Amino acid sequence: MEMVAEQPKSACRGAEAVLNLQPTSSVSIAYHSLFGPHDDLILLELDEKLLPDVLHHRVTLRGQPDEDAVLCTMSKTYAVKFVGTSNSVLLIPPSEQLVLCGNTQDCDEKDRVEKLVAPVIKVAPGVMELVEVAPRIDRLKMLLSENPYRFDDALMSEELDEMEKNNTRLYSWSDLNDRVQASNDELRSGLQALSAVEIDGYWRIVDENYMDGILNMLLHNLVLNDWSLNGLNETEVIGVLQSDGFPCEIAQHCLQVYGSKTDDGVWKLDEKQVCVHFARAILRGGKMRMDNFMVEWMRKIPEGMQASYDMLEGEVLTDKIGIETWVYAFDVSSLPSAPAERFSMLFRERPKWEWNDLQPYIRDLSVPGLSSEGLLLKYTRRTQPTPDAEPVFSAR
Repeated sequence: MEMVAEQPKSACRGAEAVLNLQPTSSVSIAYHSLFGPHDDLILLELDEKLLPDVLHHRVTLRGQPDEDAVLCTMSKTYAVKFVGTSNSVLLIPPSEQLVLCGNTQDCDEKDRVEKLVAPVIKVAPGVMELVEVAPRIDRLKMLLSENPYRFDDALMSEELDEMEKNNTRLYSWSDLNDRVQASNDELRSGLQALSAVEIDGYWRIVDENYMDGILNMLLHNLVLNDWSLNGLNETEVIGVLQSDGFPCEIAQHCLQVYGSKTDDGVWKLDEKQVCVHFARAILRGGKMRMDNFMVEWMRKIPEGMQASYDMLEGEVLTDKIGIETWVYAFDVSSLPSAPAERFSMLFRERPKWEWNDLQPYIRDLSVPGLSSEGLLLKYTRRTQPTPDAEPVFSAR
């Protein structure tokens, strides 16, 4: 393949000869001496908004050998897809690889020009494209669930130090970056959603029984020391919990999980978080009659707090058995984050869902380019006997 044009010797050379080619000009093309498949060279097609991140080395490729790679910026995750092309895409090396050729012996010195040849080193069969995807955060949940932080970890600190050095089931931020296909911002959000805490350089989720223990101790000290629900002094609370045997990181974590910091710099307990915690603890034993559950729940709620069943949206489901209503735990945080797997599990739990029941279990799903309505159209079949009736969703 050759498109011949004669240009002065001072014209652009190599790849620049093609990049700066004028509309009415042409350049000769020839095989480079190192022409070959060059599988280490891959073309990546980018949206302009991603170009600064790539040029300034603010992107990483993540994935294990058995996973498809993803490209992550600081805030988003992109699947990397190969797309074949029907047209030939020629790769031309930089200008230092220019080949000058052509017979000029028959030309007068005044008219002599040299023909520029752009040397092709590879013919690319296609390009890699980036498609924004939701972070693959389920792996984070799986990794941190391998070794939750328990009472024994706090009691046997020396043995734990040795275990940390040898146990591959403990993960630092760097470890999670290597293993979880999510951007840094998405990974931080995932850790927050799991109520994970960094202890001695490793990210852990805290065992439910341990959280029961420290919350009950906090509430006990709240009464004992006449603390206000809405005015907890951080230093004082952490000091008292440490004296009761809880590590500083766990005491701080307790405040962050069950409270929030006010503008005045003090902490107040979050009514919903505390009430939901006790509901979860009660239902850990299994399904209960609704009336028995409500009596037990109200008995557990700290004085000064008001619990309502609306707090348990996305936490529990009910069954009607005869004339009785039973309640059981069904936590949205235990469900997969991938939409197909999420809907599959939901419809295994119930073949049909009313919208009010279904909505709390899908509103956290995030699929770039697909709205909540789009998710429902893709994964469910909607029926509505009358225009005024509540829609019912079943598996598609």
